[in-house]
Amino acid sequence: MNDIISAISTPFGKGGIAVIRISGSGSFELADKMFRPRSGKPLAERSGGRVVYGDILSGGERIDDGCAVLFRAPNSYTGEDTVEISCHGGVLVTSRVYESTLLCGARPAGPGEFTRRAFLSGRMGLTQAEAVIDLIDAENEEAMRLAAAGTSGILARETAAIREQIISVLAAAYVQTDYPDEELSDLDTIGLENSIEELIRRTSALAATYRTGHAVSAGIDTVICGRPNTGKSSLLNMLLGRERAIVTSVAGTTRDTIEEKCTLGRVTLALCDTAGIHHSDDTVERMGIDRAREKLAECELALAVFDISEPLCDDDRDIIASLDPQKTVIILNKSDLKNVLTAADFASFPRVLAISCEDHHGLDELRATVEEMFIDGSIDYSKAVITNSRQHAAVTRALEYLGSALEASRSGLTSDMAGLDLELAAGAIGELDGLTVLGEVVDGIFSRFCVGK
Repeated sequence: MNDIISAISTPFGKGGIAVIRISGSGSFELADKMFRPRSGKPLAERSGGRVVYGDILSGGERIDDGCAVLFRAPNSYTGEDTVEISCHGGVLVTSRVYESTLLCGARPAGPGEFTRRAFLSGRMGLTQAEAVIDLIDAENEEAMRLAAAGTSGILARETAAIREQIISVLAAAYVQTDYPDEELSDLDTIGLENSIEELIRRTSALAATYRTGHAVSAGIDTVICGRPNTGKSSLLNMLLGRERAIVTSVAGTTRDTIEEKCTLGRVTLALCDTAGIHHSDDTVERMGIDRAREKLAECELALAVFDISEPLCDDDRDIIASLDPQKTVIILNKSDLKNVLTAADFASFPRVLAISCEDHHGLDELRATVEEMFIDGSIDYSKAVITNSRQHAAVTRALEYLGSALEASRSGLTSDMAGLDLELAAGAIGELDGLTVLGEVVDGIFSRFCVGK
């Protein structure tokens, strides 16, 4: 963080304007080498919160005119002195302006380095940084609103409050151990257990938001499966709203997995269309079928497609035997044809829908069914929601340590033994916003960002 970084922060290509962001101590002085205000007053002599019009230079030559937006530390995105130069959005002129910042002493920013500096300077926690990338990646209205709530710090405040509560109980527990004959703490054994139980309830409530947050933000790993020619690829195309997969009357058109993301109501689906599962002596086809079975075993949601106009065959029964009823929606496709199959043929499955990929009949019912499976009622954007597996793992570990602390106290152990688990719980919950997180985890988070953010 001792050097100045620069990057193109807008999508590269032709457009109305492009923005080149410069950040770090000395950014104003560096910008003065390649930006000449029309007023004649150097940028380094100006306060933050200003927009300055002037000429943009490269090697002393004027190449464009534009605006410099000035941010003085700590009142900037990164918490450092920052200058954002807006130029005309042509490919060549944008490249020249960016190169000029490098010639004047900046170095190219790495992926997510501006946001990483915001984290390191205390401008935001890790959960807010993750919400930033979720906001950029949002593909539907619900995901955008959830990410926006995250960038405002709702989750950060809730986890900080839980951690403070743990530390308060921890301090009282240690006082009770160190000074048993002194009335320095009003927390007796029963009070300690009640406090831990309250922490478990609060942390459990936060952990329970993951199912919804993950479904809206990251997306549900969804496999479309079935034997050949039941309409799996047609279902994929219907969900995507475009012709992504080849659909023919010839069985076995799909031999490998096709992976795409789509929005279904308030839920994001990470779709995987698989090869038709059936007995085959074809080596290549068997490889696709094996891959389909692997995906099916790992998925969170299975959309199992059957031809409603044909009775179940041995291949169908083999597929049914491999399905988990609780994570499966049975799709009886081709409902526009004669109906031979009914829900009674799938008695162990609670979710059976008749649809037609030909005329999109049943799509609304499918949308409602998937939402019911993964969305816990209406989403309250005023409350903290965890959205990814890293956050969920940290909260889950905190819950385990809190449970161990409660068990230690109920077992008649001294309060300092419960305190050891409370310390671990505080550390686990602190991982959410980087208070105790490993550097490798931080690197992994910011590697998801594009350069310039």
